[in-house]
Amino acid sequence: MSGDWDEPPIYDQDKLYDTIEVLIEIGSARGVSAAQIALAYLIGKPAVTSVIVGARTEAQLTDNLASADLVLSDEEVTRLDAVSAEPLRYPYWHQAGNIADRLSPADFSLLGRYIG
Repeated sequence: MSGDWDEPPIYDQDKLYDTIEVLIEIGSARGVSAAQIALAYLIGKPAVTSVIVGARTEAQLTDNLASADLVLSDEEVTRLDAVSAEPLRYPYWHQAGNIADRLSPADFSLLGRYIG
């Protein structure tokens, strides 16, 4: 076993580290961990119905669970949306450009920022 871990695949390492930096900045400003910010961000997305925490210690679990009571501001969500946004792939670019009037709330949560 080589020790290399290739899951999940990382297509843009710079974007990954930029996202982590914003998570750390927001967490530092609020006095909470970057993990709490990441979990609160995901929990706040309309299309996300649950998140999985991967705590290895009781302290990590306690920290992760605290994210359930954390509500991010619109500005914080906008910052995280911008830094973590992936380019649209098919069929999403097609949906955003051609059937925006028929999108469900879950679809719109993914595609809304791409619709002019």
